[in-house]
Amino acid sequence: MIGLTTWKRNVWILSGCTFLVMSAMSMIMPFLPLYLKELGMEDPAEISLWAGIIFGANFLTAFIFSPFWGRLADKHGRKMMILRSGFGMAIVISLTGLATGPISLLFLRLLNGVISGFIPAAIGLVSTNTPKQHTGQALGILQSGTVAGAIGGPLIGGLMSQAFGYRMIFFVTGAFILVAAIGVMLFVKEDFTPAKEVKTKTSTIQEFKEITARKPVFSIYAVILMIQFAIMGVNPLLSLYVEELSPAANVSLYAGIVVSVTGFANFMTSAWLGRVSDRKGAHNTLVYSLLGVAIFTIPQVFVTDIWQLIVLRFFVGLCLGGLLPAANTLIRMHAPTGMESRTYGFSNSAMYLGSMIGPILGGWVVSLYGVRGLLLITSLILICNVLLVRYKVMQPAEQTFRKQNQHEPN
Repeated sequence: MIGLTTWKRNVWILSGCTFLVMSAMSMIMPFLPLYLKELGMEDPAEISLWAGIIFGANFLTAFIFSPFWGRLADKHGRKMMILRSGFGMAIVISLTGLATGPISLLFLRLLNGVISGFIPAAIGLVSTNTPKQHTGQALGILQSGTVAGAIGGPLIGGLMSQAFGYRMIFFVTGAFILVAAIGVMLFVKEDFTPAKEVKTKTSTIQEFKEITARKPVFSIYAVILMIQFAIMGVNPLLSLYVEELSPAANVSLYAGIVVSVTGFANFMTSAWLGRVSDRKGAHNTLVYSLLGVAIFTIPQVFVTDIWQLIVLRFFVGLCLGGLLPAANTLIRMHAPTGMESRTYGFSNSAMYLGSMIGPILGGWVVSLYGVRGLLLITSLILICNVLLVRYKVMQPAEQTFRKQNQHEPN
């Protein structure tokens, strides 16, 4: 079993590496439409269409390939998957800086989705190499690194684009990810025993059925999908709401504040809520965090001033810190032995699917009912998610949590 010092060192090193990777990835996202302009596109409608397709392309191939990488991780280790993704993305994203048009950019984004998975693989390594009674705390710290990167990345990207242009961002991004991959290669230690080879080969569908036969794994997948759907459905469109609520001259400033304040609050609570999960149970943290996000989303429908929105988004961020770390802790608790990475692989596919369809359906809802309508529908989805956790996840998770606490020392 991996030692106390080793798992803690792994958590902190991987938190730093996920910070670098998330900073790098979030440098790119805000500037894709502007990069298309630099590549020669001029029609605003055409740019919007291509930007949406190119943004979703990464999630499409990541959704398809995630179970495959999960299967390989169970055979060869999670560290190997982190290195595969890290070195692969460093190359592909650097090549993106050499794109000549929208077709080549789309191809590279599809390829990036195929080899992506650095952060999900890091989650898998931390969860399987951390004593179960400390998993929530470890995943909370890892989430803090990811959120900090998401906050700092757009700022770094903005400064870089002004100083050196958009192409340079992709080369810097590739360098950031390369440094993270080298850091994992040199300093992260994994305690890994390959699963025993089964003579009878199983298909992805058979493995999915075997994994989801264990309650409440399928329900947790559904919860993760709806969490990501709700987050990604709202976040890209909040700037439209800011534009409605704030003076035209300050839209960019206030839009930045709305995004940053949510991320900062998330960063503040992730590690603490992870420790609460270890003491009280990840299922309890998940249901109350979901309830908090729903409660603070509902009044956003009725705000009349930008500062009301900023305050409510801050409280949403405080609750967001308990969602995905708690869900991933539950996955770890209920994954079949020897199939942990495959279980996370399907979980990642659910997350990517939510990330892909959230912005698409969110944009459609906004076109019909406006951002207020989207926020109301998102609140209803979150309430449904609370009910799903309450009636499908809580009881089996509570039973597993009590068993583990009886047999494992703190």
